Amino acid sequence: MKNMTPFQLVLTGIFATFIIIGVAFFALFRGGNNSGPVSNVAIWGLMSESQFSQLLETTGLSENPSFKITYARANPDTYDQDFIEILARGQAPDLIMIPHTSLLRHRDKLLAIPYTSYPERDFRNNFIQEGEIFLSPDGVLALPIIVDPLVMYWNRTLFSNAGIAVPPKYWDEFFNLTERMVKKDQAFNITQATLAFGEYQNVTNAKAILSTLIMQAGSPIATRTGDSVSSVLSSTFNQPIIPAEAAVNYYTEFSNPVKSFYSWNRSLPSSRDYFTAGDLAVYFGFASELDFISAKNPNLNFDAAVVPQSRGGAETITFGNIMGLAIPRASQNPSAAFAVASLLTSLESIQEVSLLVGLPPVRRDVLSNKPSDPFLATFYDSALWSRGWLDPDRNATSQIFKTMIESITSGQKRVSGAVQEASSSLQKLLVNASI
Repeated sequence: MKNMTPFQLVLTGIFATFIIIGVAFFALFRGGNNSGPVSNVAIWGLMSESQFSQLLETTGLSENPSFKITYARANPDTYDQDFIEILARGQAPDLIMIPHTSLLRHRDKLLAIPYTSYPERDFRNNFIQEGEIFLSPDGVLALPIIVDPLVMYWNRTLFSNAGIAVPPKYWDEFFNLTERMVKKDQAFNITQATLAFGEYQNVTNAKAILSTLIMQAGSPIATRTGDSVSSVLSSTFNQPIIPAEAAVNYYTEFSNPVKSFYSWNRSLPSSRDYFTAGDLAVYFGFASELDFISAKNPNLNFDAAVVPQSRGGAETITFGNIMGLAIPRASQNPSAAFAVASLLTSLESIQEVSLLVGLPPVRRDVLSNKPSDPFLATFYDSALWSRGWLDPDRNATSQIFKTMIESITSGQKRVSGAVQEASSSLQKLLVNASI
């Protein structure tokens, strides 16, 4: 931890005072009058207004006399630019829900909560491992509130028709599965696919899938040393094959028509549409997509399982989108914002958040009680194994991954050259980023 400035020392004391006051009010007050001062806390988030309103009611915060909380929903598609414009207009909220993919881009606009106010040990004990992406040398940049892990949805009917009882647990099982399950017409066009790997444009969540494969292979994609973040896509990590190259090579093999396990090409519909139509055996989607899939095809006989792993891999990993509550530097009331953020990420509140959004909780103590619902049980396991990486610009890095894959499938580059170029492009985006 760096030496704290006088401002940080003062802020630390204020944070500590407000969190004690906030917790006391939350625990003791469920109605009645109070003549103490009221702190206005404006929150800008990605939950719906109705969900957030219900959260305030069920946790008692809507009745808490210490805080007057207002909420505005952000547009997830224009989040980054909208946040910049809000700050430029001098309308900064006191708390924001920030996706981890926007953390690096807005790091300079966020206030770090000193570890003296929220100890790092408490943070690690409370939240899942992916939440540690919000830790910085200066303190906590955001308190985790929602996680959305990548899972494997599988078509029970197609598996049964092929005489296969259970979905694969390891990636190497897909070679034999694909040979047994892919169907083609007389012109050798694919009419039923096993795995939507190998292309980018029509593979929903391709970047998340590639991130999962690369991290499972042993590369964190980007690493931080002190305040700096660097690309490690082309690093060997003392392995005989560069992990990213091994992952990308596996991914692209399934779009090679000369292979016996050829399963996908760019002429097919999007992988999610193909799955909901009943023509794709396995779809890698986020837990949050469950309702969409069910509504799109109510007759689809499908289930969810954890994402397969590398056989003999050292760590079980899937990609996850995680969101935290962060305090903008321009907040008019940072100490009250911290108190509210702490209350919203308490055990009781996270239980309610999980129920409201239908996603697994970010707290370890809540995850320890696995639900009986089969989908949620899978989501709970996946949340514990979720990982992410510090993405400097989600749209720009998506283009980098797209270029990497398409340069290989088009024959323009070998896997090694494509990965090296992707790593260089990622490093250029990261060179001015700091955590």
